[in-house]
Amino acid sequence: MNFSALLPLTVMLVQLWPYSLSTQNHSAQNTDLSFMAVRRVKRGWLWEPLFATEEQISLRPIYIGQLKSDLDKQDGNLKYVLTGEGAGSIFVIDENNGKIYVTQKLDREQKPFYSLRAKAINRSTHLPVEPESEFIIKVRDVNDHEPQFLDGPYEATVPEMSPEGTSVIQVTATDGDDPSYGNSARLLYSLIQGQPYFSVEPKTGVIRMAAQMDRETKDQYLVIIQAKDMVGQPGAFSATATVTINLSDINDNPPKFQQRLYHMSVSEEAPVGTTVGRVFAEDNDIGENAAMNYSIEGDSSHVFDIITDNETQEGIILLKKTVDYESKRRYSIQAKVVNKYIDERFLKEGPFEDKTIIKIIVEDADEPPVFTSEDYVMEIVEGAVSGSLVGVVTARDPDNDDSPVRYSIVQSTPLKRLFSISEQNGTIITTKPLDREIASWHNITVTATETRNPEKISEANVYIQVLDVNDNAPEFAKYYETFVCENAVAGQLIKTISAVDQDDSTEGHHFNFSLAPEATNNSHFTVKDNQDNTAGIFTSKSGFRRKEQFFFYLPIVIEDKGTPPLTSTNTLTVTVCDCDTEVNTFYCRYGAFMYSLGLSTEALVAFLACILILL
Repeated sequence: MNFSALLPLTVMLVQLWPYSLSTQNHSAQNTDLSFMAVRRVKRGWLWEPLFATEEQISLRPIYIGQLKSDLDKQDGNLKYVLTGEGAGSIFVIDENNGKIYVTQKLDREQKPFYSLRAKAINRSTHLPVEPESEFIIKVRDVNDHEPQFLDGPYEATVPEMSPEGTSVIQVTATDGDDPSYGNSARLLYSLIQGQPYFSVEPKTGVIRMAAQMDRETKDQYLVIIQAKDMVGQPGAFSATATVTINLSDINDNPPKFQQRLYHMSVSEEAPVGTTVGRVFAEDNDIGENAAMNYSIEGDSSHVFDIITDNETQEGIILLKKTVDYESKRRYSIQAKVVNKYIDERFLKEGPFEDKTIIKIIVEDADEPPVFTSEDYVMEIVEGAVSGSLVGVVTARDPDNDDSPVRYSIVQSTPLKRLFSISEQNGTIITTKPLDREIASWHNITVTATETRNPEKISEANVYIQVLDVNDNAPEFAKYYETFVCENAVAGQLIKTISAVDQDDSTEGHHFNFSLAPEATNNSHFTVKDNQDNTAGIFTSKSGFRRKEQFFFYLPIVIEDKGTPPLTSTNTLTVTVCDCDTEVNTFYCRYGAFMYSLGLSTEALVAFLACILILL
């Protein structure tokens, strides 16, 4: 074999230069593709990376690169063949020299690269002299897309008086061009409208405060932002977006009264709680920053009050205590207003409060008569004769004309028949004697009426106490009866009695008990006063015979300590009983009754037995 003939074959073993595609993060928009040409050691193929520029329009095919085999002797013996994406339509190859042309306009945003394969064939043998190899044609980007603000128009809110440099909002534009190649997709932001109040960071689109702004001066700003591609170079595309920036309120303004002096009036007839008037303090802030509290300072705070109307933020002056034209006709009060919520950052500029003076005139009104007292307490002894003086009520007209007053007792009062009143001077007298034991207190209502204006009427209560006199003698506390056994001995206690008195006593009642004088000498019993308003009944002899006397009637005298002292005689009935072992009061009582009718003990037993049988 001729070794010189093998030299070309050796050269063909040299590594060819194909390209392998490395694709990362492929997406529908602006897919970022990184291509890396990997050179594998194969013989023969020679080419450089191939690029086709998008958006090129030409009547003739545009040359983009050449494929070449080192076995090509340029004698026309090799034929180059192109297959793959767009081969023969978008891309054509000169089969004689391997030059590649693009015949159509390309759009990188639709397809950023094309994968093709190349072969070199011997025209004589039709056999490949180079193995088929894959390569990439990348579409090179041109600036054919304008930036777009996809989220616009924008709106943002920032507190008023925010310091310079405060971030307001970030706007972002997008560009369909390739961000990895050239400056087509590199955007630069600028401010078209909004100076000198706002600024924008050129690279990030962050809008910032460029000055402190007062919402009360202007509360809304319209800012126009421009985004330019190609870093703002000549020929760049641009887009704009509007940003509406609202200033939110902070409490940076104190309340101020609209007037330094207010004039109001109130009738002396006005009841407590009457609205006297309204004051208003202006606050340029809004919402809770304009909320305020009113108060009254000084001595007049016990007569007038002020509250805040939460809807209108007005101060409502209220009557806290009734006023009297005749006593005081003018009031001068000082009202104060303070913000509810204070921002301490602005306290150095002054207190967030204000004061004003309110002059209030009391208007005269025709008032009803006024009694010297709302309630009168009077006394009269019981039994006083008709026409006795009880007391006097007095009322006068508080107005300047001092109208005469007419007195009367309310007609509906059931006790009017017991008392009468003088229409002219208010003197109250009795119309009949009073009995304390029937009623110890009497309550009446008297009226005072202006004679010139009968509609003006006032009332007063009169409480009349009936004082006690000793006009009731003491008496037994209840009905008393007792018995004594036939075999009773002298000095035996058979009963304890007590007394009551209907009269009143400030120191308590004290009663004396004794036998009536007519029964003292021949009585079988004695009375012992216990000095505690009770007395004991004792036997004064031993042995009693019921056959001789069944009943004893003891006249007992009870005396009180009143002035003058009163006495009464009360009778205690004592029944004589046959007491063997036990004392049966019922049997004793009815036995005495039957015996008094002439019935024997046996008859009594028979009678009681019949009654029991019938029952």
